Amino acid sequence: MSREIPPYPEGHDLLAGKGVVVTAAAGTGIGFATAKRCAEEGARVVISDHHERRLGEAADTIEAEVGQRPHTIVCDVTDEAAVQALVDGAADALDGIDVMINNAGLGGEVPIVDMTDEQWSVVLDVTLNGTFRTTRAALRHMVPRGSGVIVNNASVLGWRAQHGQAHYAAAKAGVMALTRCAAIEAAEVGVRVNAVAPSLATHPFLTKVMADGLLEELEQKEAFGRGATPWEVANVIVFLASDYSSYMTGEVVAVSSQHP
Repeated sequence: MSREIPPYPEGHDLLAGKGVVVTAAAGTGIGFATAKRCAEEGARVVISDHHERRLGEAADTIEAEVGQRPHTIVCDVTDEAAVQALVDGAADALDGIDVMINNAGLGGEVPIVDMTDEQWSVVLDVTLNGTFRTTRAALRHMVPRGSGVIVNNASVLGWRAQHGQAHYAAAKAGVMALTRCAAIEAAEVGVRVNAVAPSLATHPFLTKVMADGLLEELEQKEAFGRGATPWEVANVIVFLASDYSSYMTGEVVAVSSQHP
């Protein structure tokens, strides 16, 4: 098994001229990598997160590395008013939203027998309900325009079982179902809705919150002997956001090298 990470790809203007919103884009994970890749592919980008300082730091980094500073809007996806303010603000900043990338999610590890109602509910509220709120707000903007793309971040745990992940897996399975239903409703007006389902994307924050030895165990299950880099997942999101996936809607694309 090879742990070699491929070279970082150059941009090819796959999103040239498009206005893109990415939620939960602060930090070192998939959201930040997606925002950066979208900017590198020619998009005008709005990034959002509930953490204002880290959001500003993410914008600083993208500006330094790509040459354009994304617009920033603080948003807590569990707050409907904040979600609506995000979409309204992004629409103004971008002169309309072409792509909405819903990345916000919350995990944790606790067995069902030890799980409290609060632990269950907070994961569902951020990961599933939050995606519902941002999808609904984006559709209300896109449907009258007759165009747009939504990409949701699901997880292979929506299909597969893992110890201690019942709340997260249930939420991500819900994101998959939401994606398919939204796609059917939006297809008649030309709006596409798809999702990615990463198996394992490794970044510094993940290593801090996972139990000792679990990350190594999960990496061993991957065909390449490593997790994906966040930008490898972001590349698939960019594809789904671009016109190269124009016939795809209601699909959940696994970003995985895991053994069957």
